[in-house]
Amino acid sequence: MAQVVKSAKACTVNPLKMSQPIGGALAFMGMRGTMPLLHGSQGCTSFGLVLFVRHFREAIPLQTTAMSEVATVLGGFENVEQAVLNIVKRTSPELIGICSTGVTEVKGDDLKGFVRMIRDRHPELAHVAIVPCATPDFSGAFQDGWGKAVLAMIEELVARPEPSVRNARRINVLPGCHLTPGDIDELRDLIEAFGLEPTFLPDLSGSLDGHIPEDFTPTTLGGTGCEEARAMALAGWTLAIGEQMRAAAEALERKAGVPFRLFERVTGLAACDELVGFLKEISGNPVPKKYRRQRGQLIDAMLDGHFHIGGRRLAIGAEPDLLFALATTLAEVGGVVQSAVTTTPSPILERLPCETVTIGDLEDLELGAAGADILVTHSHGRQAAERLRVPHFRIGIPMFDTLGAAHLVTVGYRGTRDLIFAVGNILMHRHHEATPDDWRDAWPALSPVPEAQEESRDGTPYPFAEAGFTIPLTE
Repeated sequence: MAQVVKSAKACTVNPLKMSQPIGGALAFMGMRGTMPLLHGSQGCTSFGLVLFVRHFREAIPLQTTAMSEVATVLGGFENVEQAVLNIVKRTSPELIGICSTGVTEVKGDDLKGFVRMIRDRHPELAHVAIVPCATPDFSGAFQDGWGKAVLAMIEELVARPEPSVRNARRINVLPGCHLTPGDIDELRDLIEAFGLEPTFLPDLSGSLDGHIPEDFTPTTLGGTGCEEARAMALAGWTLAIGEQMRAAAEALERKAGVPFRLFERVTGLAACDELVGFLKEISGNPVPKKYRRQRGQLIDAMLDGHFHIGGRRLAIGAEPDLLFALATTLAEVGGVVQSAVTTTPSPILERLPCETVTIGDLEDLELGAAGADILVTHSHGRQAAERLRVPHFRIGIPMFDTLGAAHLVTVGYRGTRDLIFAVGNILMHRHHEATPDDWRDAWPALSPVPEAQEESRDGTPYPFAEAGFTIPLTE
């Protein structure tokens, strides 16, 4: 059991985490025809916009209430009202997701009350879903904001079902923020292979997977629609991926009576076996040959990869659920987690395969990574990797110096196999095979010749004394 330690520093140096509003906004981007709205200053929204554009390399729909100093003091209702009216007029969205920020949370703006007042004053907006979400950026982290946004959508959109219309073939899937659009596509293929019909909330694979639409739209390009979200109450089961989705899954069970199964990770052999076994059980169908073969490939990859990952020291910095998936999977092939740093408390942290896990920043990760063989974190860890002179495996958000971040797959048998290959190849390339020419590099390691010892007792100069080095000779 790992000991969870919170960094006691007075300031954050080279932050690892991102704020709750950014996580909440990304969750809303997984809904079709949606415009996320940050209730705060323009700077808060600009930061998130730049971050997502650099990571996904796509046009990002994100708006702001543009709170000024005066509006913050007097209250932000008028800004929220005007922002909602402008968005509806110019973009015709299906959904507007409103995330609060630190400045408006400190002021105490009541977003839910604002939305009720807007509904009362503007009945013409009845066709637009408006989901408020409290996400102060002075507490929590990215995955907390994501989880709160998903919870808010379930409470606002999902309707209570009629018991007679429940469909056992329909499956709800609540993916955590650590899953990429590529991961969601992989899970969809797996679930559909068992004859089930999955609905993802949210579904980034439909909106941020890099496809080019036929026509321009100012809102999200795809994702789960509001009607699909409302129909989640009719499903037979809910699959929650990651501890961060537990609250949302419990809310859906309370509101609609849909039972849920939480999977702490879907990366790794044992975790994939658990998921496939569950799908086999609820569908009544055998495991397709495709996935039996992929399981065999993963076992072979683990055998090959453990020669290069086994015994290597790993330094990993990520959100709790991603950290748990990476650390546990790499430990299964012999990796040693030397340093583990995360962003926010989570019950899953105590089960990490390491002695301690720090809730801190990239400076904490760098200090703990001295002597490590590889650094595993997002692109903001590149300077630490350069200073440590270790390879850097990029994963998580943001990945702004790598192409295809949205299509990185680390879930399922195939994704786990590719993860092991990627990390193993990096470590393999770092390993130096000795060659006959290595003696050339050995001379600088020899001790400098002391001035009084440049000659032997009989006056014969030591070899290479002029170069400042000596080879001890037997007198």
